[in-house]
Amino acid sequence: MATSDRLIPIQQICQHCLMASQAGEPRWENGQLRCGQAIVMESPQQPDQFECEMGFRVIKIS
Repeated sequence: MATSDRLIPIQQICQHCLMASQAGEPRWENGQLRCGQAIVMESPQQPDQFECEMGFRVIKIS
């Protein structure tokens, strides 16, 4: 998870979210965040980013 000034491990956020999986993790399906929406990036070099239902930015880093 990313906020405007820091990164937060998903375990600190998702485990309290009703949209998370039973394991307390984001719901990923075929590379897409099912509990949020994709953010269109200006540059293809930037990692895939999504905004979850709670308003956090989720960055997919391989």
